[in-house]
Amino acid sequence: MDLSGSNSSSLNSQKGTLYICPTPIGNLDDLTFRAARILKEVDLIAAENTLHTQKLLNHYGISKPLISYFDSEKAEIKEEKLIAKLESGLNIALVSSAGTPLISDPGYKLIKKCIDKKIKIVPLPGPSAAVTALTISGISPHQFFFGGFLPSKTKARKSALKQIESSPCTLIFYEAPHRIVESLSDCLEILGNREAALVRELTKIYEETLRGKLSEILDWIQIKPIKGEITLVISGNQNNAADRLKRAEIEMESLVKKGIPLSQAAKEAAKKHEISKNKLYSRARLLTL
Repeated sequence: MDLSGSNSSSLNSQKGTLYICPTPIGNLDDLTFRAARILKEVDLIAAENTLHTQKLLNHYGISKPLISYFDSEKAEIKEEKLIAKLESGLNIALVSSAGTPLISDPGYKLIKKCIDKKIKIVPLPGPSAAVTALTISGISPHQFFFGGFLPSKTKARKSALKQIESSPCTLIFYEAPHRIVESLSDCLEILGNREAALVRELTKIYEETLRGKLSEILDWIQIKPIKGEITLVISGNQNNAADRLKRAEIEMESLVKKGIPLSQAAKEAAKKHEISKNKLYSRARLLTL
């Protein structure tokens, strides 16, 4: 167990510091005062997209050397170079194209290497599309699961959704506009027709939030295709399989007492509570209704 902590006095004071520096997700005015100060003070900036970051720096009148850092076959080589610079005493700010680094963006492996090398790491709070979309969604924010980008292939996407379909947590995903129809269709099929919010272009001119059932949102965007960066917020499973089975059993028992044949009662109760008729019927036979 690592009990040293990122700010421990056991860290080599001659080494530099890595700052995890969130940047705006759209509106450039959303950079915090502290983040702006850090970007001005560090020796260099490791950026996911140097051209994109340069626009931000120009907006704030900041002139700093930029080094490209993103997920690729050469990422490990770049990580070693960054570690060497940090060990030589340079201070570095890690930024992604937008939002908080590491959140569906590069940086995790670099952070792990800094921890191993006992290099000081300082995280800065700041913008995140996932949390921002959650706050405006109108869906419970008390427990949530962030799934990043859903898999691009249908089979893998459905498999990922099946793994979390029973979770009571609110679900948050990022999605690309060219895949949103397919992803919504799969969410509807696997998760059921839940309450959801599709939030796009957060903090930008064309910011928009569509709220409703998954089927309604799917209908809307099929009529009027959407563009831009998308965050999808879906309500958690408030009606898990065990609860549905219990309610279906009670419903079936009530129908049988009214004189409805067991097989017909199982069929009606199963349909109403969205569970397998055969599973409910088998359960009823065991209970000798």
